[in-house]
Amino acid sequence: METEARILLVDDEEAILHMVKTVLSKEGFSNIDTCTRANQALRFIEERTYDLLILDVMLPDKSGFELCAAVRQRTQAPIFFLSAKGTDFDKLSGFAYGADDYITKPFHPLEVVARVKAHLRRTFGAAAPAAAVQEEKRYVFDRFTVNVDAAELLVEGNQVDCPAQVFQLLVFFCQNPNRVFTKEQIYDHVWKDEYGLFDENTVMVHVHKLRQRIEDNPSQPKHLVTIRGLGYKLVTSGKSS
Repeated sequence: METEARILLVDDEEAILHMVKTVLSKEGFSNIDTCTRANQALRFIEERTYDLLILDVMLPDKSGFELCAAVRQRTQAPIFFLSAKGTDFDKLSGFAYGADDYITKPFHPLEVVARVKAHLRRTFGAAAPAAAVQEEKRYVFDRFTVNVDAAELLVEGNQVDCPAQVFQLLVFFCQNPNRVFTKEQIYDHVWKDEYGLFDENTVMVHVHKLRQRIEDNPSQPKHLVTIRGLGYKLVTSGKSS
């Protein structure tokens, strides 16, 4: 159950830590740790296993981007940035360092809750109906194979690391080959945001991450292609089993 997840909040503003922890606690989350420094966060991560982490970008001893990169070497758990640095460059930098989501300050507490629940629901597998889980097994395409039950991506026979969010996006396209989806449709299906939020940038960044894994040349994709003015589709003659 997602409310049993262990969450780590890292922010040098005690008021932010208190507010986010309080809001999450009211939603049933009880395993929440907090700290104000990057080095302290790294010690926590060495000692405990977290299901989701929320990081500030501007920390006193190390940037949140550096912390995110270090965390990614230890876990594939979802990582959020919660930061006052809200330019497109800042957001893209966050995703480049391995983040799964980026929320700018000031923020609505319920937005944080919605995004946390959405990511954890996918992590814990609560969102997929039992029948759908039983049907999802293996997708075989020209260049890559997706083993859904094992959460495994093989590209030309070699296993490729694939973060949870990127893998869920890949499975969605495998389930719907040769169909065009808008960014908003993709967000609705993959992120399953119960509050109806839509983040176009999140979709674009994760499509880019997926292309880096399945395409021979990500800048000239042949499988996950852009349909100008419409969206994206997975072009393949592959089959599923």
